[in-house]
Amino acid sequence: MLRAAGDVLAEAGFTQLDLADVARRADVGKTTVYRRWGTVTNLVTDLLLDMAEQSLPRADTGTLLGDLTANAQLVQRTLTDPRQAALFKAIIAAATGDTRTAQALHRFYDTRISEWAPCVEQAIERGEVPADTDAREVIRAVSAPLYYRLLVTAEDLDEATADRAAQAAVVAARAGAYRQRTANAS
Repeated sequence: MLRAAGDVLAEAGFTQLDLADVARRADVGKTTVYRRWGTVTNLVTDLLLDMAEQSLPRADTGTLLGDLTANAQLVQRTLTDPRQAALFKAIIAAATGDTRTAQALHRFYDTRISEWAPCVEQAIERGEVPADTDAREVIRAVSAPLYYRLLVTAEDLDEATADRAAQAAVVAARAGAYRQRTANAS
């Protein structure tokens, strides 16, 4: 049923997502879908949770650049897959106007960032970046330019772009750009 919901989202967008259509595509009774989710937003929430659980585990290459490059390439492959790109565009668009979808999307990305943050924490332990580096900010910095190309500029999103995003995040992290601010800092 989640696969069918993802297909509808990818093909037609959030506004066209209909529980009855999902039931038809999944070859189950409408009451099954309505009883399980009740609303489109509940269905999308479960879809995002499933996507987070199904995503590939983080890499552990032994270097920050290697780990962040693996992360960037994973994001790049996801966002250039025709179905996945359309699915993310639809969910992100829906999240701009639906609070519950936005909360589900935030949880999805929080899960993904939490999964990848340990690679920065390990880099801190190895002395590759300052001790007070904000691991979550570094991970965000890797994927932000990739999503920007997907959602704003529609420029090519190739592996070289992913590699460049990882390299830029590493250079910035080493330079202290992602240091955690203290409460007294201005």
